[in-house]
Amino acid sequence: MTAPLHHVEHGQGRPVVVLHGAGVDHREPEACFEPALRAHGGLRRIYPDLPGCGLSRAPTDLRSADGVLDVLRAFVEDVAGGAPVLLVGHSAGGYYAHGFAARWPGEVAGLALVCPLLAGTRDVPEHRPVVADPGLGDAGFRDYLVVQTAEMLDRYRRFVAPGAALADEAAAARIGERWELSGTDGPPYGGPVLVVAGRRDATVGWAAALGLLAVHPRATVAVLDRAGHALPHEQPAALAGLLAGWLDAVDAVDAGR
Repeated sequence: MTAPLHHVEHGQGRPVVVLHGAGVDHREPEACFEPALRAHGGLRRIYPDLPGCGLSRAPTDLRSADGVLDVLRAFVEDVAGGAPVLLVGHSAGGYYAHGFAARWPGEVAGLALVCPLLAGTRDVPEHRPVVADPGLGDAGFRDYLVVQTAEMLDRYRRFVAPGAALADEAAAARIGERWELSGTDGPPYGGPVLVVAGRRDATVGWAAALGLLAVHPRATVAVLDRAGHALPHEQPAALAGLLAGWLDAVDAVDAGR
């Protein structure tokens, strides 16, 4: 299945495709990941809106996560011209990125998953903010962030809420009826893998992410305190350092080290 995906991109070099989570659009990962990716240099950073999100339409016959993954593969082949890409995903974007690497490992040069939704999600903690202000923001903000400050509210209003307002809920419901990806039970992806989870993530937890350390032979896994599902907003410096190390690992593979 193919469907056009709206996207924005920056820079030149090796393509890195960054996938957002459910119910938002490219603006959230662009705000969170762009500083670290730009600082590394030599990367063409590509931020698509997934089907039914942002400015990307979801055809009525798109009714499964497998269909979304097929759309994503066609998009990656188009923008990368067949070259292996780096894949970065947050939340549901991590679910698709992980599935992509499992199905087509030769098309992925490196994989980074941040607060990924994973098969076998378990031991999800209750939502307990580190910093809370009952008078700050709306319920969506307070349920998403565990660091509830004026700075985080500004980021939420600029990078999360606008995409949420554009989400196609009917498309999400169709896709959600067949959410489990197929064709992902082959050998584990063997390239450089970074997995970052929030210790206070009340959406997907951190236990399933930690389990990927035993699955992928070249994985680095970090669980960050003072962070929930909105970890890319709440721990930007730590995330940037981890991404820099992952990118260095990809460069080392390219150099045969």
